[in-house]
Amino acid sequence: MPILNRVAEMQDEIAGWRRHLHTIPEILYDVHKTSAFVAERLREFGCDEVVTGIGRTGVVGIIRGRQGPGATVGLRADMDALPLSEITGKPWASTHPNAMHACGHDGHTAMLLGAAKYLAETRNFKGAVAVIFQPAEEGGAGGKAMVDDGMMERFGISRVFGMHNMPGLPVGQFAIRPGPIMAATSEFTIRIKGRGGHAAQPHKSIDPIVTAATMISALQTIRSRTIDPVEAIVVSVTKIHAGDAYNIIPEELEFAGTIRTLKKEVAEIAYERVRTICEGVAAAAGARVDIDIDVNYPVTFNHAGETDFAVRIAQGVAGEPNVATGIQPVMGGEDFSYMLEARPGAFIFVGNGDTAGLHNPAYDFNDEAIPAGVSYWVRLAETALAA
Repeated sequence: MPILNRVAEMQDEIAGWRRHLHTIPEILYDVHKTSAFVAERLREFGCDEVVTGIGRTGVVGIIRGRQGPGATVGLRADMDALPLSEITGKPWASTHPNAMHACGHDGHTAMLLGAAKYLAETRNFKGAVAVIFQPAEEGGAGGKAMVDDGMMERFGISRVFGMHNMPGLPVGQFAIRPGPIMAATSEFTIRIKGRGGHAAQPHKSIDPIVTAATMISALQTIRSRTIDPVEAIVVSVTKIHAGDAYNIIPEELEFAGTIRTLKKEVAEIAYERVRTICEGVAAAAGARVDIDIDVNYPVTFNHAGETDFAVRIAQGVAGEPNVATGIQPVMGGEDFSYMLEARPGAFIFVGNGDTAGLHNPAYDFNDEAIPAGVSYWVRLAETALAA
């Protein structure tokens, strides 16, 4: 695998940054230690501009090539962690309670820092590279915040690229597809108001638990009986809260979950069916229901030309057999989608090897993935901005 020699030499240093960041995970926009570390490194590398506070706590570094003015390409990494308690037992495990880099954003940040250092040393390109370090990917729409802050216009970014690690994909390999690669996400919250009472006299109550159980079962028919079977959709209930005692039927219940789709029109059908099903079941039970649906991240959609370009770059790093170009879309959400709505670009997966899955308390980013990731970033920037 033709990893850049200089990148291979930097691997231990980059892994050191990654492990330091792993010890100080921060949630959503409160990435103050992380963004300060990033900004300090970028200044040390000699970036021409280091701008903080983009999208509240995001950081952008600008590296200008030595071959004259030209276009600006954006490379993005996410910085935030998850509200999770780590169980890895690693020497670099989280030192922050109930916060953990369980999605590999520490690795993404470190790899882009490595690419920034290399590009600032060599500057073998025309135009400029914008290295983008984003907060609040895990549900806070930090990508949207940076776009809304005028990042694309301010730095003249014409194309933008993202990368995420993928457990189960061998180290040194890449995976990508044109079109939808990650799902649009929405969250729903259903609140049921019944009539509480003694568990031994259910006929005198309106039981919100039985009502919710009927709703939850019926919601699964959205996937099995409403949506075309060839379309992708997930409807998952993930939280239920009700009751405090074994002998009391509670007055109220709340449950919540998520809807994931690859098409806006499929999502709109699902929203309508959630409302119809829950209202109908509540009416039949004599209960009242409140329904909130929060439309979240849009589909992460890879542009055709930029995807072809990313494939060629990845093949140059890993070899053609090690780049999967037609993977199934992932039904997780990703707020790089907002950047792809603002500018053409592509999102790629890099192999993390045989590790615990993402959002798992036993997960750890695989430092052996660093050379492939950094080499991809460097080759992409230099090729996109070739004189």
